[in-house]
Amino acid sequence: MTRTSADSVLSLMDQRLVAALQWDGRLTAERAARVLGLSPATVRRRLRALDTDGVMRVVISPVARPRNGGSAGALFLRIRVLRGKLDTIVAALAAREDIPFIDVTTSGDEIFAIARTEPGSRDPLVFRQLPSTQAVTSLESATILHVFRLTSEWRHQVLTAPERAALSKGEPAPGASPSGSPGPYGVDTDGVEQSLIDALIPDARLTAAALAARTGHPETTVRRRLTQLAAQGRLITQVLVDPRRLGLPIDAKLLLHVPPDHLTAAGQALADHPSVHGAFATSGPANLHAAAYFPDLTSLYGFLSRDLVGLGITHVETAVVSRAAKRPSVPVRPVPSR
Repeated sequence: MTRTSADSVLSLMDQRLVAALQWDGRLTAERAARVLGLSPATVRRRLRALDTDGVMRVVISPVARPRNGGSAGALFLRIRVLRGKLDTIVAALAAREDIPFIDVTTSGDEIFAIARTEPGSRDPLVFRQLPSTQAVTSLESATILHVFRLTSEWRHQVLTAPERAALSKGEPAPGASPSGSPGPYGVDTDGVEQSLIDALIPDARLTAAALAARTGHPETTVRRRLTQLAAQGRLITQVLVDPRRLGLPIDAKLLLHVPPDHLTAAGQALADHPSVHGAFATSGPANLHAAAYFPDLTSLYGFLSRDLVGLGITHVETAVVSRAAKRPSVPVRPVPSR
């Protein structure tokens, strides 16, 4: 079989498999075959190929991790740097464990990042390290106050309504808080659950037998705990795949100004839009941040000129991402720029 080039759009069958895993990251080949009308052998073969080629990984979403998890309280960072210093600053940020997301925009001197931090803290990175770096020309930070949509909740729109319904049975409602969550930084857990989540972080599709071998827990215990975590909405998976492989090469960051009486409605409307993979109420003048995927710039223009109308938005600033420099867990093989 001919290996596909790293920048090619996946076949519709492979895109549908990716979308099915977005609904259920631990979906078995047999169930996927039943829902998608394929043979189990075909599903296994294509999943192996996607994994071997580094096209896709299924990981545990950061918001599901009991340690250093959650999103509310984290900081959005917008960093502008001197020309020629971009790669140096990106590399320094990427080396930090408290920076799970880094995007570089098409301006060539601008970085968007998310920093995990305690709410209200004077984070050394923001208050001392970045401001004292000569290569940094400006720094803006905004605290995430409320989450409307997370990337782990975004679904590629290539499945039929009956297929989505079949895959979503038993899935917690998008945005629902995990059962027993004490606050924005994850959930209470014991040693067994923590060891299972740690083992699943780089590969959320590990079998119960493989997890038992890695953690030393009996397989029956592993199966029972996995079932409990899933039933409580605490086993949140995320498919890492370059959106360009899904035919969505435009990733736009939106910084919006919304009056307080429109903030909740506007945030929810964005969260419900099929293109939006992230929506957050934040501190600062741009009190609503969003991120969305599009097949082309025409679609982005249509979103700005039509879909945002009537939401009470008074100002919008748009930045297009040129490179996703860092994502949580196992990195997906980067697509070469053309």
